[in-house]
Amino acid sequence: MSAASENGMDEGLDDEPSYRWPIPPPEGWTADDLDRIPGLPPHTELIDGSLVFMSPQTAFHGRCMRLLENSLLEQAPDHLDVMREMTIKLDAKNRPEPDVLVFPMEANTGPDQTWYEPEDIVLAVEVVSPDSRKRDREVKPHKYAEAGVRHFWRVEEDDNKGLPFVYVYELDPATKAYALTGIFHDRLKITVPFEIEIDLTAINRRRGGSEPA
Repeated sequence: MSAASENGMDEGLDDEPSYRWPIPPPEGWTADDLDRIPGLPPHTELIDGSLVFMSPQTAFHGRCMRLLENSLLEQAPDHLDVMREMTIKLDAKNRPEPDVLVFPMEANTGPDQTWYEPEDIVLAVEVVSPDSRKRDREVKPHKYAEAGVRHFWRVEEDDNKGLPFVYVYELDPATKAYALTGIFHDRLKITVPFEIEIDLTAINRRRGGSEPA
């Protein structure tokens, strides 16, 4: 018997973990599996059949989502709804979770709904996080465009100001690719998919941020 064993230093080393991470099937997970796998962390996404787990949220990320959601809710036409952190079932192997979504009211199916169809999405917004830059800047926008999501915003943090700035994209249906239509600092003002004006400097206010100057 080793000294470590004699002193009890190896107690618990062979204990089974309280939770086993799910082992994917050979062909990878499917979009429907997200609703069936027990014990997944909140906001788990599916990208190309692989589970993607979210890192802890930063204050900037949370406040940015709050500003955008509240502003869009205030300004969206009555036939549109706005939701944070809901997945889109793009295809059998991809179910990403944008930070903010805009979609028609009729796309709501009830309180147990967990995803939306890509053809229903009017606007998808991704607030870029340090651990997901490539996914937010390249992978997910490409997949949204291929699936026909008409409008996409990519929100970045201005490191010098601690404020958001927004890249606004519109889908070219002929190429199924996004075209950049503007980059907005301090104030976002656009006319599509509807009239929107957001004071981006209001990120740290508890209320407001969408009133025109």
